[in-house]
Amino acid sequence: MKFKTYLAKTSVAFATMALSANIAYAACATDNLPSAQPKPDGFPARALTMIVPYGPAGGSGQVASGMAKAVSELTGISINRSHKPGGSGTVGMIAFMAMPADGYTVLEHIDDASSAHALDSSKPNPASDLIPLVTSQITFSQIYMRVGDTRFNDWDSFVKWIKAQNGRATIANVSKEGSMERVTMKFITDATGMKIQQISFDKGAPRYGALVGGQVDALFEQPGDVRTFLDAGIFKPILTILKTRPSAFADVPSLTDAGLDFDPLYRFRGFYVHKDAPADRVKWLQWAFQKGFCQPSYQKFNDSKYMNLIESYRDTAGTRELITTTIDQYREVYKTMGLKVK
Repeated sequence: MKFKTYLAKTSVAFATMALSANIAYAACATDNLPSAQPKPDGFPARALTMIVPYGPAGGSGQVASGMAKAVSELTGISINRSHKPGGSGTVGMIAFMAMPADGYTVLEHIDDASSAHALDSSKPNPASDLIPLVTSQITFSQIYMRVGDTRFNDWDSFVKWIKAQNGRATIANVSKEGSMERVTMKFITDATGMKIQQISFDKGAPRYGALVGGQVDALFEQPGDVRTFLDAGIFKPILTILKTRPSAFADVPSLTDAGLDFDPLYRFRGFYVHKDAPADRVKWLQWAFQKGFCQPSYQKFNDSKYMNLIESYRDTAGTRELITTTIDQYREVYKTMGLKVK
């Protein structure tokens, strides 16, 4: 595979994610932070606004809700969430950048912001045009089928069935060219020889509903985002996009099991403030969101979403490093894919 050489070089950056389903972290990442932080000149004196560039039902909406709850529990400050889906995060980013840089508006965003900048450098760079407050989720993806589908029942039979459809098969995915999902699916289809139409959904609910209702044949998603469907026996994972099987999905084939030789790309979600926000307010927000990660309610939420399978925490410096590495990685991948990198 033409991606293999480059991905082998970049996999070192992601090895530090401490991939394990068997490690229990006795201490939380921000236990060393103070339990309280003085407000700088009374900030915040009113509720914060959190712009979320995706719908409330998907993974981004869920993590935004979980972190807003945790920060409010910690600080007593309310956070009003404003969902602005569209353009795989572009609409929400534009809305956020238009807000006053006074610290009262924070942005929840995912790795799409990094891949968007990698493809087009005129798009905001989340490592420099924004100040990362915290990365609070890093996770992997899977491919899902609908339980009870009689056309296939596992990865091997799925691949066989897809190949027999002559390009008419479908999978629900996100819309942006060059996104983690789209790049990963290209790796998979190139390696297997499958032809499958990717049906675009920016919002989680219609994406999941398409598989429930049989409008698509499969779904590309992260396990925590569809936990309720897994627990209810509605969805079944048929491929885990990791090199090895985590114990939580010990019966689901990994990339290695499926004979797919590429390094997985990860979904990461975090929270940001404008780079021009007052420094003292930024410091308070960094404390609130980093400490919020260790709130019992957020830790419980992350555990319920399989976010204990990869160590999910990055502070401001760690997030910048993650973003910079990701941008470099995607730019090289895009070049090998023949995409025009601006």
